Amino acid sequence: MSAVQNPPEKMMFQLTLRRRGISDQAVLRTMEEVPRELFVEPGDREDAYRDSALGIACGQTISQPFVVAYMTEQLKLQRNHRVLEIGTGSGYQAAVLSRLSREVLTVERYRTLADAARARLETQGYDNIEVMLGDGFDLVGVTGTFDRIIVTAAMEQIPETLTDLLESDGGILIAPIGPQHGAQTLVRIVRTASGLERKDLVDVRFVPALPGIAREL
Repeated sequence: MSAVQNPPEKMMFQLTLRRRGISDQAVLRTMEEVPRELFVEPGDREDAYRDSALGIACGQTISQPFVVAYMTEQLKLQRNHRVLEIGTGSGYQAAVLSRLSREVLTVERYRTLADAARARLETQGYDNIEVMLGDGFDLVGVTGTFDRIIVTAAMEQIPETLTDLLESDGGILIAPIGPQHGAQTLVRIVRTASGLERKDLVDVRFVPALPGIAREL
């Protein structure tokens, strides 16, 4: 039996999330249900449920489970929400979001990652996720507003192109903000009647968010 099929491995996965403060039962249940081993590189499947980030194609990463759970919990998702994700990666975060919301639009600048994530999500039956090849700083073709926005790569500051897409009635945006090569702070922005309210959450480290669509990959 492989490590990813070992019940104690999954039990420790859940225990680690609870010990680190994740308390939302819907988030915990979703983290247990989404098969993380199918979103990591084949050679990393035995480590899929360790609480650590893992490398994927194009020099990107799949975030550690705690960070995925924490960001998801901070979004306070509801079933009727429309969600925008910047940085598809392997598609794991989008899969988690899709179980807790109405629809997810996830944008990826690397064609290799976008195509692989789209195929992976379709194969697993995630039919409320749209994967789009695009630029997270210049979202051409994206229409309407979103109840929730999540950025899974580090931005030095949040562009107005993103906050402008945030639903006016209590919309929430979560993003890692800070220097590209160093520690960042996970920031939550809430749109209220009086404007945008910012709260710094925890220190994190993400790969940088880059403008444009990648030419080679």
